[in-house]
Amino acid sequence: MTTPLRLGIAGLGTVGVGIVRIVQKHSTLLATRAGRPIEIVAVSARSKTKNRDVDLSKYEWEDNPVSLAKRADIDVFIEVMGGHEGPAKDATEAAIASGKDIVSANKALLAIHGQALAETAEQAGRVIRFEAAVAGGIPVVKSMTEGLAGNEITRVMGVMNGSCNYILTRMEDAGLSYDAVFDEANQLGYLEADPELDVGGIDAGHKLALLSAIAFGTQVDFDAVELEGIGSVTIEDIHQAADMGYKIKLLGVAQMTGRGLEQRMSPCLVPDTSPLGQLQGGTNMVVLEGDAVTQIVLRGPGAGEGPTASAVMGDVMDIARGLRVSTFGQPAKTLRKARAARAAVAAPYYLRMQLIDKPGALAKVAHALGEAGISIDRMRQYGHEDTAAPVLIVTHKTTRTALEEALADFKATGVVTCDPVAIRIEAV
Repeated sequence: MTTPLRLGIAGLGTVGVGIVRIVQKHSTLLATRAGRPIEIVAVSARSKTKNRDVDLSKYEWEDNPVSLAKRADIDVFIEVMGGHEGPAKDATEAAIASGKDIVSANKALLAIHGQALAETAEQAGRVIRFEAAVAGGIPVVKSMTEGLAGNEITRVMGVMNGSCNYILTRMEDAGLSYDAVFDEANQLGYLEADPELDVGGIDAGHKLALLSAIAFGTQVDFDAVELEGIGSVTIEDIHQAADMGYKIKLLGVAQMTGRGLEQRMSPCLVPDTSPLGQLQGGTNMVVLEGDAVTQIVLRGPGAGEGPTASAVMGDVMDIARGLRVSTFGQPAKTLRKARAARAAVAAPYYLRMQLIDKPGALAKVAHALGEAGISIDRMRQYGHEDTAAPVLIVTHKTTRTALEEALADFKATGVVTCDPVAIRIEAV
């Protein structure tokens, strides 16, 4: 009889329960496709008595995930607890030391400790798979490490947090303020217990750091990701961007430049006719660009029980079939430490500001831009009833350094009444 692949699941929240349901529902299908049975042996969670609407009676229970990780009767340790320290890290390290392969949905753990964990696992002949940690049900990790392995990746770009995309599209569709939609999303359970992980770009930044490592053969460096959340985006920005043919997205971009590796997660304008511009609701999208394939677009659900559990089981099936790929697509010891580059690639920018309504005000702003070497592509002035006139400017391509010089000079003009809003326009 073919030896089964034996699983231990740490964490029985939404994703953990989803994994149990897939294994129970599709046991025959999984065995046929893997060439061997897939069995859950033991599970661990904080509460044994909690009602999870799934039958766990056939599985051994461990109160401590580290004890689960050390069990001799499991082959694969599935970590879906979350958190970059404490039980998740301790149990993952214990599983590797005990000779287990790892399947994880924990983006924070891998973004912060991924290099060390990958080196330890690979030295022990173990694998770490983490498809579920990035973009939920979208098989982007597998696409990069396998399907696009013959490409030199030139850029990774995408919407990687469905909660933020929901907020931005809901603001536009309903004409609501950021605060109103934030409260709505929180009440619907779309946001993390700490909402800043979502709206501050941290969750998506973790994902971008992982994809960067695979794309460019570099060590994971979450600290080098420039993070800017969506809290400063107003309904006026959304409407006025739409007037000019753009949508606002919390966009992650990673690319290797002559100055180093650029990684940023920030609000950007994208053309409304582009795939990213047409992305609605809580859906994720990742755009991969390579020298041979040119560009591919992957779209799908970025979170939830089914999509994330599906990604976990995809990794489990690869292990069951004997497919063993290095954590980041190449041996961890060959990953180089990249020099961080801050917004090195030039781009046009959207600027929104309030000017004192008097002759010469706009000329002073244009002069400040010119002194910084920035030319104006388009400009709009909207109707107003008070003493401040709202003005929009779209620049030609410029560097972030030049833009910051111009923004600093705006203060000296005496005609800009509040801090301008500057949003990068990304070519897609």
